[in-house]
Amino acid sequence: MLNAGLIAAEEAGGEAPNFLVPNATFLVEIAVFGLLVFILAKWVIPPINKAMTDRQAAIKAQFEEAAKAKAEAQASQEAHQAELAAARAEAARIREEAREQGSQIIAQQREQAQVEADRVTANAHAQIEVERAQTLAQLKSEVGAIATTLAGRIVGESLDDDERQKRTVDRFIADLESTN
Repeated sequence: MLNAGLIAAEEAGGEAPNFLVPNATFLVEIAVFGLLVFILAKWVIPPINKAMTDRQAAIKAQFEEAAKAKAEAQASQEAHQAELAAARAEAARIREEAREQGSQIIAQQREQAQVEADRVTANAHAQIEVERAQTLAQLKSEVGAIATTLAGRIVGESLDDDERQKRTVDRFIADLESTN
């Protein structure tokens, strides 16, 4: 507008107005500018400032909540790691106890097996001894009968006397054992 006024003044043939001296348009423009600044300062800028302040407070609160959540997550993770380590230690302890119990059970079973083997061996030795004694007694009686029959044939007299037969058999067996 100012340019339009200068151009109009030059066309009118007059001198150019002094731009340092305010004219009416300039005063109207300043008044309108002041009114706009007042309207903006009174009704537009305060809600914008309030919205920005509220938004900054909300962002700050979100950052604080995020920091708290991060701290809680870290604490939860550390607690979980501690529980996991405790569970692993407990599992290792249980495995070790099971291994020890297994070793004890194996040792007990071996001991029981050895006791059972010793018992079976003792029973077998006793059975063998009994059978040996029975076989020896049976052998003595058979050898005694054969020996008395043979001695009776050689001597020419009967050795049917049981007492004499027993003494002869015992002497014969003693002679056989001494030669071996």
